[in-house]
Amino acid sequence: MIHELLLALSGYPGTIFTWNKRTGLQVSQDLPFLHPSETSVLNRLSKLGSDYIRFTEFIEQHTGHVHQQEHHTNQPNQTGLHGIYLRAFCTGLDSVLQPYRQALLDLEQEFLGDPHLTISHVNYKLDQFQLLFPSVMVVVETIKSQKIHGCQILETVYKHSCGGLPPVRMALEKILAVCHGVMYKQLAAWMLHGLLLDQSEEFFVKQGPSAGGAAANQEEEEEDLGLGGLSGKQLRELQDLRLIEEENMLAPSLQQFSLRTEMLPSYIPIRVAEKILFVGESVQMFENHNHSPSRAGGSILKHQEDMFAAELHRLKQQPLFSLVDFENLIDRIRSTVAEHLWTLMVEESDLLEQLKIIKDFYLLGRGELYQVFIDLAQHMLKTPPTAVTEHDVNVAFQQAAHKVLLDDDNLLPLLHLTVDYQGKDSKEATGPRDGATPPQDTSPREIPPTGWAALGLIYKVQWPLHILFTPAILEKYNVVFRYLLSVRRVQSQLQHCWALQMQRKHLKSSQTDAVKWRLRNHMAFLIDNLQYYLQVDVLESQFSQLLQQINSTRDFESIRLAHDHFLSNLLAQSFILLKPVRTAQTLSAALFHLSGCLFNKCFCPQVFHCLNEILELCHNFCSLVSQSVVPLDERGTAQLDILVKGFRRQSSLLFKILSSVRNHQINSDLAQLLLRLDYNKYYTQAGGTLGR
Repeated sequence: MIHELLLALSGYPGTIFTWNKRTGLQVSQDLPFLHPSETSVLNRLSKLGSDYIRFTEFIEQHTGHVHQQEHHTNQPNQTGLHGIYLRAFCTGLDSVLQPYRQALLDLEQEFLGDPHLTISHVNYKLDQFQLLFPSVMVVVETIKSQKIHGCQILETVYKHSCGGLPPVRMALEKILAVCHGVMYKQLAAWMLHGLLLDQSEEFFVKQGPSAGGAAANQEEEEEDLGLGGLSGKQLRELQDLRLIEEENMLAPSLQQFSLRTEMLPSYIPIRVAEKILFVGESVQMFENHNHSPSRAGGSILKHQEDMFAAELHRLKQQPLFSLVDFENLIDRIRSTVAEHLWTLMVEESDLLEQLKIIKDFYLLGRGELYQVFIDLAQHMLKTPPTAVTEHDVNVAFQQAAHKVLLDDDNLLPLLHLTVDYQGKDSKEATGPRDGATPPQDTSPREIPPTGWAALGLIYKVQWPLHILFTPAILEKYNVVFRYLLSVRRVQSQLQHCWALQMQRKHLKSSQTDAVKWRLRNHMAFLIDNLQYYLQVDVLESQFSQLLQQINSTRDFESIRLAHDHFLSNLLAQSFILLKPVRTAQTLSAALFHLSGCLFNKCFCPQVFHCLNEILELCHNFCSLVSQSVVPLDERGTAQLDILVKGFRRQSSLLFKILSSVRNHQINSDLAQLLLRLDYNKYYTQAGGTLGR
């Protein structure tokens, strides 16, 4: 019977020890010569045999997965488990079972040498597995029941290895080390060669954009919090103004690779995973780009691939995972890649010159160019756009460039103005984007009221600067571009009205004319100071800080972070970062409810809304003045009265917001704008209301 027992414990049941799928291995009940205590001991040992049989079945099922499909085509795999991490787990599990198999062999030798040994001896020899097998079986059942896949297996084994039983911990750490071997191989392929070897989607890096939860959480984010019209999305933006979180807000991200965070084990921080993603993306970009080695400066890893591969292999051989050693190696690889990218971008691709081009064209640094362009394109873009508007506008842009002696044959072909004559979604056309990417639908799109509302600028970024100036980043620049151009256009129209005033000053003036020209003067006062604030206090200040940060580092990631902060500050200090709240009532509620930092940030959209209303009023005023050559009739006078009241109301509201912020001694952006608008205390002396 001892040999029957050893065979059963080895996974080969017979007539004495029977096998049942539900109950497992048990001693046959019709054996009269067994004492109940012996039956109890044998059943206790049979539990080890049951676990061993289930272990071996699990191993055979998943390590021979392909062969099973060939032999059992009519019995599809019910669990759906597959992948190289599962195979590695099975390999590690098989190695953990090896001491058990060796113990059975040793017992057989001992019984052959001494036939008088009892069942208690077997129980004593195998007692070490009575704790191990049930604990490992819990891990196996968890993988089977929850269909744990890929790197999630690492997390499952790691969590169960954190117990207080040394045999269980050592066994699971051994399995985890085998599974880590797969991860290190994938890391080596990804970080050293840019290859994503992941057919079964098991790695924590994937191809394609990240599956953000913006759509799922849209209702929660848009829920009004009762704070002056402040939504959940706005509150999160107030707490964290990181530019990266807004990429899906303005344009779909075209990033080729992203993190699959649900696959990332908890003992690998997200910061380390992001470094791994950055290195692999950079190497992959170099490997796939048909760029000459002399231009690219050779290998992006500076021909240290073999050394880094040896370091990864050394970590793979360690029995225990060390986050310190792991992160140190990742940092070394990242630093090598980042420094090479810095050299390639700053020195070879002349990043500073590219930033100057961005500033000149997206941020209206070449003011004389856009002044001429506004004059040439005004008649084309003041009406709703058509299919030929884009062509005509680009011709006007080329003519404006020639007039200001901008004849760079290498630069101008890279710039192209776009006009979306089919229109944009109404949500997008009303102002800055207010959250996640809106869901796609087939609803008809509104035609823009004018070509100016549909105008955009495309810059063809050259390799490798495209990893810094992504389509999402350029779309953000387009948001700033359209806003700055609208301010510049209104300023130009008000100057044109002044020219008309000078032409008519010899004519007899009426009371209405005095009201009209005084309103123009107040409008020009506000717009000129707003323009000075945007171009000097915001753009020039932030741009000089960006250049200083670029020149003080040799790390590409630092450059990207500095550029992200630069663009984020542009959006924030231009007050176009957050969704505007559209009514004065919600402003009053915000004034009542908010204080401190939240008070500070909440008024940026309020200021943006006021400024937009003021720009619209100025535009309507200029249209009224330009169309009326003779003194205003009754209808024109009524329109002028509406414009005067509207401008008074909006200028008063703007002054109250800025003064409230100054009184609380918060938000230097709003305080600086107030300083520009009220530098000579004229605004204050006018009672905070212009247009009287």
